[in-house]
Amino acid sequence: MSLLGKIDKARIPEHITIIMDGNGRWAKARGLERVEGHKQGITALREVVEAASKVSVKYLTVYAFSTENWDRPSEEVDALMELIVYAVAKETPSLIENGVRVASIGDLSRLPVKTRQSLQDCMDKTAPGNGLTLVLALSYSSRWELTEAARAIARDVKNGLLSQESITEKQLSRYLTTYTLPDPDLLIRTGGEKRISNFLLWQLAYSELYFTDTFWPDFGEEELYAAIFDYQQRERRFGKTSEQVKSK
Repeated sequence: MSLLGKIDKARIPEHITIIMDGNGRWAKARGLERVEGHKQGITALREVVEAASKVSVKYLTVYAFSTENWDRPSEEVDALMELIVYAVAKETPSLIENGVRVASIGDLSRLPVKTRQSLQDCMDKTAPGNGLTLVLALSYSSRWELTEAARAIARDVKNGLLSQESITEKQLSRYLTTYTLPDPDLLIRTGGEKRISNFLLWQLAYSELYFTDTFWPDFGEEELYAAIFDYQQRERRFGKTSEQVKSK
């Protein structure tokens, strides 16, 4: 029986973010090249996007490639960049059909021209979508993002566009790449590791964390529902007491 029937449709997390980990280990366990794990990971992402749309998740942000990933063997990086071009082009018609809007965060200037062009084409074509917003974190890391925000704030203070006294948490958030997105309600990490790995450090301050041993290529619709069901069993207090939350 599907877990879909157990999920409270009135308490679906608005924004889910996923660290898609375990592609390489999934491939290694099967005697395959690492890139085969990444290929299978695309199939998993397609299924998760469809499942998230089915339960009316509004935002899904996936950690596709970190700034640290540039230090991986060049053969794997090159294969990943080519795979991104292929996957984005292949999936664009389906995304349009299902009303999924694609956005991206990260230092996209580091991506190969072909990869950037393919991604931009997909974002342009899916822009009218009014369903799920799929955010691809590419060449992204939270420390990079916060460093860039600090530089931008310093420039604006120097140029008289911003005063030191006006810098608040809300103001700082406007300098982040995610300023148009709500903070994530739920972070899912696959692959058995239990760390955040330099991902959305500011935005995840009060997110619920869900870790699973399932490698990303094996993560699908039911696994997403299991994470949402687990999320719905928790009490989100945001620093308040349980009594205050229940009273509200």
